[in-house]
Amino acid sequence: MGVYEKVLITGTSSGIGRAMALWWARRGATVWATARRTKNLEELAAAGEGRIKPVAMDVAKERETIAQIQGIDAECGGLDLVIANAGVGAATPAQRTGWDTLEPVFRTNVTGAIATISAVLPRMVERGRGHVAGISSLVAWNAFGANSAYCASKACLSMFLDCVAIDLHGSPVKVTCIEPGFIVSEMTDRTRGKVPMPFIATAESAADRYGRAILAGQRKLAWPTVHAFGSGLLRWMPGPLFRLVTGGASRAQAKVLEP
Repeated sequence: MGVYEKVLITGTSSGIGRAMALWWARRGATVWATARRTKNLEELAAAGEGRIKPVAMDVAKERETIAQIQGIDAECGGLDLVIANAGVGAATPAQRTGWDTLEPVFRTNVTGAIATISAVLPRMVERGRGHVAGISSLVAWNAFGANSAYCASKACLSMFLDCVAIDLHGSPVKVTCIEPGFIVSEMTDRTRGKVPMPFIATAESAADRYGRAILAGQRKLAWPTVHAFGSGLLRWMPGPLFRLVTGGASRAQAKVLEP
C-alpha cells in the first residue's frame, strides 16, 4: 500500500463512501470510516475483515469533526489519506426555500467537507507527506433549477480544492478533486425513474475508478466520462436553450424531493 496505509473517509454509511471504505480495506489499508448512522457503520465494519474502524461523526458539527479527526491522526501516527466524501442533497427551489432548508446542505457539503480536509492538512504539510481528496460533483459545472444549494456547495468544494492544489504545487502533499456524475446511491435512488439518469454507474465501479486516480496522484477526475462530456456540452449551451433542456428535469426533481 505504500503511503496509503492509514485512510479516513467521511460519509461511509452508504453509496460511494461505503464502497470506497471497502475498496481501500481490501487493498490492505486501515480505514477509519465515519458517518452518522452507527448501525450502518457496524455493518460496514463487519464486512471490512478487521480493517475498518467505525467512527460516529457528523461533519456538520465542524469543531467536533476537527477534534475527532485530529485525535485519530495523533493516535495513529499520522493519517496518509483523508477523503471528504460526506454530502447531502435537497430540492431548493427559490420560490419556497428558506434558510432552514439551505443550511444543512451548506453545513455538510461546504463547511463540513472543508473542516474535514483542514483538520489534517497543515499537519501533512509539516510531515512532508499525505494526500487529501474531496468528493465534489459534476453539478459544480452548471447551474440547475431547484438545486441552488447543492450546485453552489459542490462548486465551492471544487474551487477550494483547486486553490489548495495551487498552494501545494511542488509539495509532497497531494490533492485530488473528484467530480462524480450519476452514481447509484441513496440520493439517486430517490429520483431514479423520475429524473433521467443515463449510463448511471455502480458505487463499486466508482470506488475503483476514484481509488486508482488517488493512487496515481491524479489532480482532478470527472467520472463517468460520458457524464463529464455531457456536462461540458451544457457549459457551452446558450442560456435560453440550457433552461429549455434542463427545466423539465429540474421541476421533476423538485417535486420528488420536496418534503
